[in-house]
Formats: sequence, structure tokens, C-alpha cells
Amino acid sequence: MRTVYLLALLMTLTPLAAAQDNPDALLPKRQELESLARVGSVMVDGDVCQNIVTPLAKEYMFKVDPRDEFLAGDNYDVDDVSFNITKKTLIRLSHLTSFPSDVNLWMPIDGHPGKIQIVVRNKNEMSQFWHWGDIYQDMIPPMETVLKTGQRVTVMDRPGWVSVLAPVYNSLGDIVGLIEAVSRTKMDPHDNVK
Repeated sequence: MRTVYLLALLMTLTPLAAAQDNPDALLPKRQELESLARVGSVMVDGDVCQNIVTPLAKEYMFKVDPRDEFLAGDNYDVDDVSFNITKKTLIRLSHLTSFPSDVNLWMPIDGHPGKIQIVVRNKNEMSQFWHWGDIYQDMIPPMETVLKTGQRVTVMDRPGWVSVLAPVYNSLGDIVGLIEAVSRTKMDPHDNVK
């Protein structure tokens, strides 16, 4: 009986493991995420996004205090109205897919070329790029491409993950950030909890 159970379990898990490593298995998700990102690029208001992170948070972001290693994180502050408007828009966008997905907002940091910040994470806490606990991080080349050219870029660097990056524009037509429309073959609610 035990052998039959183990064999049945193996047969159940084998297709899941194959889907994780097979980019073709992500094709339907990729197509829906590309469509979502195209819509999101139009729907997310860059003017509002530029007001989310407060001057106080920007001031403390790169400060280092040997007596307080959490100084930057403890002083991360947002404009509630701008943050809530954007977060609600991103959550609504994530409902455009037929599977669990997230839409996150990333913004470059003024005065610090090559650095980027995840300003709004979404309900499932999925991101192919965010490092748990980081206030900011180095910008990856596909993000730079989106910010410089305005082109949408699909990234499938991690097995079982697909992210589509799309530009966010302000009312002057300037690219001020990007969204990450993301999903994965297997949901792990504890992935970002360390």
C-alpha cells in the first residue's frame, strides 16, 4: 500500500516539477501578463507614483548609523493617498489574469543612478527581483531597458517565474517608473518570508 501511495505521489508531482523547468508551460501566463502589463502601463498614474515616497524616507534611504542598522527601514514613509490609489490600481490590474498574479511598482531613485526601489508590492508578495527586506537594490539590465526605451520586456530568469516589465508615464510623457506583472507556476506563500 505504501509503495502505491508513493508511486501515486510521484506521478502527481512529476508534471509540476516539469512545468517549473519548462518555459513553454509558462506561455499562456506570459501572454496574459504581457496583455496586463500593456494595460497597466496606461492605467498607472506616474504623477501619483512620484508622490508616494515622502521626502523624509528619501532623506533616510541611504543614511547609515552604526547604532541603528534599521534606520532607513524604520523611516520608510509614504504619502497615504498616493500609495493607496496606486496600490488599489495595481490590485485591480492583477485581477485581469485568470491565475494568481501580482503587479508591483518599481521606481528609480533620484541622485542614485543604477539603484531602484520597489515602492508598492502586491497582495501575493510575488516578485522575481525583489530581495526580502531591501529598501533599494541594484537595477537589473531589463529594468534599465524599460526605463530608457519605454519597451515592455519579459523576463523568465528564474525557473517557474515570468515577469513582464512595462513603463509608467507621468502627464508630461516622461518614464518615471515601471510595473512588474508577475506570476509563477507554483505559489509559495512563504517565499519572501525569511
